[in-house]
Amino acid sequence: MEEEQRRVLRRNRLRLVQEMRVEPLWDLLVQQGIFTQDMIEEIQRAGTRRDQARELVRDLQTRGKQAFSTFIWCLQETGQNDLAALLCGGCDQSQPQPADIRPVEFHVHPGLRNPSPVENEKFPAPTRDVVSTRGSAEETSPRDSELVYTMNTDPCGYCLIINNVNFLKNSGQSTRTGSDIDCERLERRFRSLHFEVLTRRDLKAEEITRELQSLARRDHSTLDCCLVVILSHGCQNSHIQFPGGIYGTDGRPISVERIVSYFNGSHCPSLRGKPKLFFIQACGGEQKDRGFEVDSDSSAGKPRGSTLEPDATPFQVAVGASDETDAVASLPTPSDILVSYSTFPGFVSWRDKLSGSWYVETLDHVLEEYAGSEDLQYMLLRVSYAVSAKGKYKQMPGCFNFLRKRFFFTTK
Repeated sequence: MEEEQRRVLRRNRLRLVQEMRVEPLWDLLVQQGIFTQDMIEEIQRAGTRRDQARELVRDLQTRGKQAFSTFIWCLQETGQNDLAALLCGGCDQSQPQPADIRPVEFHVHPGLRNPSPVENEKFPAPTRDVVSTRGSAEETSPRDSELVYTMNTDPCGYCLIINNVNFLKNSGQSTRTGSDIDCERLERRFRSLHFEVLTRRDLKAEEITRELQSLARRDHSTLDCCLVVILSHGCQNSHIQFPGGIYGTDGRPISVERIVSYFNGSHCPSLRGKPKLFFIQACGGEQKDRGFEVDSDSSAGKPRGSTLEPDATPFQVAVGASDETDAVASLPTPSDILVSYSTFPGFVSWRDKLSGSWYVETLDHVLEEYAGSEDLQYMLLRVSYAVSAKGKYKQMPGCFNFLRKRFFFTTK
């Protein structure tokens, strides 16, 4: 499918989900080779008509170059002409159709009217030149159960937010003004995504450790995932798998690697095979990235009196203060884990005193817009793209992804 056609589908997704009658479309989509019967049954298991419509619009974008015109033709054949016209009007019809699109004979589903010559002239019945082969990289549905994490419970899991704002005087850290804005945003967002949100504020390093261990010891057997958000000052740190560290309010660092290890299969057996997601809003170091010139217009630089400030603090390992060997050496190969960082390791992460951090603000907006239609990894690409375009000093979010499947938030 052409990118323009994908944009048309995404732009009109809300109306399609609200109005589309999906039941009469299934047999036609199978007959025309756009989906297999197994794929249709997988979409039908999504739940309500709206849920099925949402999955259909999303999966359709992966079904090859014939899928868009076939979908419009199916809408016409099932009497949903308003929706067909909506998609026709949003796509540039001046572009030449692929040479292999031509009318073919087919069996009309019982109860449906015969193809209209006028409509077929505009969107001819699609050919079956492309045969769906279940299992191939191009033809496999993104909703195949073996490739998508199960998210059926409500709540779907715990979300622990640790929000460090005020640091002790002897910690060497400044007050993180604006972090409460980030915290409130994420509390609202993850509650709307069916998480049970637990918020903790201004914790020392030992208290952070206790909270994480307490969450890991909970029974997650009836839940589908677990999510941890940490808003604090951060630093560089020695690591094997996950870089960086965060500070408690007492100025003592905790490595991200240790934080993640509390939730591995050894320490938290009820989360084995389930996604564990970590969002870290903290600096990865003290370098300021000035970026490089590009042709596109960029945001203004940091003005005099700006409310921006970094979550940055240099980190030096004191003698005898490094992570204990057994804390990392016994860490099994990570699986079902994703750690999203607000900044690239070694660089600062910018936070506005009035509007919160660039990363959390952007993450919240992306989740609001796309959580119902896109998987987490794709949404994090959107976050990275948007944040990287901000300001005079640059910031580049990134993630370490050890998920075995695609992760979709629950939005219904």
